[in-house]
Amino acid sequence: MNPVTMVLGRRGRVLAAATATAGLLLVAGCSSGDGDGGGGETVKGVTLVKAGQLTTCTHLPYPPFQSEIDGRVQGFDVDLIDLVAKDLGVEQQILDTPFENFKTGAFLNSGECDLAAAGMTITEERRKNVDFSDPYFDATQAVLAARDSGITSLADVRSAGRKLGAQAQTTGEEYVKDQGYDPVSFESSDAVLNGLRTGQVQAVVIDYPVVQGWLKNKANADAFEVVGQLETGERYGFTVKKGNTALLDAIDEALADARADGTYKKIYEKWIGPYDEDAASPSPSAPSAPADPSDSAGSTATPADSSTPVMPTDSASASFTPSESPSSAS
Repeated sequence: MNPVTMVLGRRGRVLAAATATAGLLLVAGCSSGDGDGGGGETVKGVTLVKAGQLTTCTHLPYPPFQSEIDGRVQGFDVDLIDLVAKDLGVEQQILDTPFENFKTGAFLNSGECDLAAAGMTITEERRKNVDFSDPYFDATQAVLAARDSGITSLADVRSAGRKLGAQAQTTGEEYVKDQGYDPVSFESSDAVLNGLRTGQVQAVVIDYPVVQGWLKNKANADAFEVVGQLETGERYGFTVKKGNTALLDAIDEALADARADGTYKKIYEKWIGPYDEDAASPSPSAPSAPADPSDSAGSTATPADSSTPVMPTDSASASFTPSESPSSAS
């Protein structure tokens, strides 16, 4: 069975989503996203909250991991979780929820979702509330500033008395707060970029791959520049309800198989850019980041150097278009 992805919006709207294996699904009607969903089932030892579906909580938008593109929800995380759904012989369904719920595991505990996929950093603090999969992505943070701001580093924001922005409830926000900054909080990555554009803030801290995507747009590249990168040691993982070892094992197995057969590399190059195996393939036993030193809903997979992948986007907003080929992401 080919996995098909749908999205339940926060206001009950249903969006169609397509992946490489699914094709476009046209959906009529809407759903409230209630957790009981008519009863679950057990598939290959994995108990699902809704029969025939692998229900994923996420927070839109966060390109290139998950965002709505031309009326469809797509992204790196979406494609990876579709592999899990395919292994289980079910369809993936995505529920758009507030990001703060991922830290507490609220929607997992209430039975609304089977797992969460939101570019979420693995931390010891979060392990208290949820169980993480093996790491699937390395991450770092970027400091992006207006070119005419005079800011050349994160320290300049403070010394020049400028305003700093960050996405709320992310490790990026927590990191700068720990450094003594008082950032303006924005609900989404789109709002972060808009805050920079409109002058609400003169610099922002956010995941580097998101910044790379923004800067592929000429207007953004002309207006803003990366003035610093924060090596926070972050790695992303998918989360499940604590104790749900059957689903966790299914996720880890799908990730391992994808790395082994080249599928992970193809998905990586589609959404991220040129594939650096050393940087993009963290070992499952790798330690998590310190207790929330910086997190968000998306981040980079490689160190900040000349080989860092450049991720494409073709609109002035934070919307994102996957690479048509590895070379197109250079």
